[in-house]
Amino acid sequence: MPYLASDSRYTSMTYNRVGHSGLKLPAISLGWWYNFGGVDNLENGRAIARRAFDLGVTHFDLANNYGPPPGSAETTFGLLYQQDFHPYRDELIISTKAGYDMWPGPYGEWGSRKYLLASLDASLKRMGLDYVDIFYSHRYDPDTPLEETMGALDSAVRQGKALYTGISSYNPEQTRQAARILRDLGTPCLIHQPSYNMFDRWVENGLLDVLSDEGIGCIVFSPLAQGQLTDRYLKGIPANARASKTERVWLYPKEVERNLPKVRKLNELANIREQSLAQMAIAWVLRKPAVTSALIGASTVRQLEDSLAALKHLDFNEEELARIDEVLGDGIA
Repeated sequence: MPYLASDSRYTSMTYNRVGHSGLKLPAISLGWWYNFGGVDNLENGRAIARRAFDLGVTHFDLANNYGPPPGSAETTFGLLYQQDFHPYRDELIISTKAGYDMWPGPYGEWGSRKYLLASLDASLKRMGLDYVDIFYSHRYDPDTPLEETMGALDSAVRQGKALYTGISSYNPEQTRQAARILRDLGTPCLIHQPSYNMFDRWVENGLLDVLSDEGIGCIVFSPLAQGQLTDRYLKGIPANARASKTERVWLYPKEVERNLPKVRKLNELANIREQSLAQMAIAWVLRKPAVTSALIGASTVRQLEDSLAALKHLDFNEEELARIDEVLGDGIA
C-alpha cells in the first residue's frame, strides 16, 4: 500500500534553528546507525522511518559505513526513499558522513580529498539521491592537512552534491580551525555532531562554547548512552540487549554494571518527573541552548514514540539539575 504521510506531521514537533544558519532541524532526529542494515528487518525499519516522519522527524542521519555490512543502511534508505519518501524529498534533511574504514587500501578511510569525495559519490548512488543536505567529515584526520579535508567538504557543496557541511567528534581547537577554514572558503560549517549524554559530558568542557561563538549548530549522538539511560538494564542485561552482543560492540557488560547504581537513581528522578528515564535523558541533553537536536536510534516503533514523548517535558528546575549532578558526580571529562 503506498505511503501517505500524516497531514498532522508538523503539529507536535519542535524545530530549532541550526546555529546562525537559515536551516531548522527537529529537536529529535532519527539516526540510522543501527536497525537499518542489511542484517536487519526491512519492514521494521520501514515502520520506524514512516512513523518518525509522521511525527515530524524530518531529519534522517546516515554515514557511509552504517550497516552492517558497511553501506547497507544507505542502501536501505535508498529503497525506502524510492518506495515511500520520494514525494517528500523537499521536506527531508538527509545527511551522510565519511571518515571511517570503508574499503581496502590507503584511500578507504580518514580525511583525504580522494576518499571523502569518492565516498560521497558512492553514498549518493546507494541512496538514489542527487545531493545530500549535510555532508560530514566523520572524524578528524591527524595525518591530513585540515585545509585538504575542509576543502573537500567545500568542493562537495560547490559541485551541488551537498547543501551544507558538518564535522563530527572534533575537539574544541580542531573545531575552531575547521570553522575558520570553511568560512574563508565561503562555505561555513553548519553543524557539529559529537557524542553527549549524562555519562559522557566532554562537550561541556569547551566545545559547546566554541560552537556558540562560531554560530555552529550541534546535533548530539548517543544521548541514551547506547541504551544505558533507559529502563532496559534496570534488572540486568537482557539476552537481546546491545551489551550482550558480540558484533557491533560499543557497549560492554562491565560498563553497564558499573553505571547501574546511577541508572537506578536516575530512573527514580525520572519517575518523579513523570517521564521514562529515556525521556529525561533526551530532555537533559536538549537543555543546553547550543544543542540543536538529539539524534536517537530506535529498534521498534514503540521505542521511537517513547523517545519523542520527551518533547512534552523539556524543562528542568534547578533542584532537579542539582540532584542529577549529585547522582552523576563530576562526569565532565
